[in-house]
Amino acid sequence: MGCTSAIGQHEGTCMALYEHVFLARQDLAQAQVDTLAETATKIVEERGGKVVKTETWGLRSLAYRIAKNRKAHYVMLEIDAPGDTVAELERQTSINEDVIRYMTVRVDGHEEGPTVMMRKQERDRERRSDREGGRGERGDRGGDRGDRGPRRDREEEAA
Repeated sequence: MGCTSAIGQHEGTCMALYEHVFLARQDLAQAQVDTLAETATKIVEERGGKVVKTETWGLRSLAYRIAKNRKAHYVMLEIDAPGDTVAELERQTSINEDVIRYMTVRVDGHEEGPTVMMRKQERDRERRSDREGGRGERGDRGGDRGDRGPRRDREEEAA
């Protein structure tokens, strides 16, 4: 069986490109999440594969509760490895209590530069800074409105 152009050749086995995303429990510290990513990287590299890129998308809200978690740490690995390596990675990920969900997808090619999720986070950060910057804490609400004058109920009490 031959390898196509999107798939490399490595020591007699066909290598394929994968994206592996896992969700870690919300109560983990960022250092623990980084350790999980390093462990996954070691599994791939020990079995002849290569992790091309690792992205940590941060603590994000889930669409629904999973195992009593409303949020999860998202991590994505771009992998160049044979199928049996990915099977072993999935096996070890599935028995890890800190991982609540995972998904591995075979892709034709890896994205150059940051993924859509990383670009979205940067765009959101820029919007937040634009909103907060230059206008004060609650914004300039009605700076061109004149003074409203004294309240009527106080005028009536004074008379």
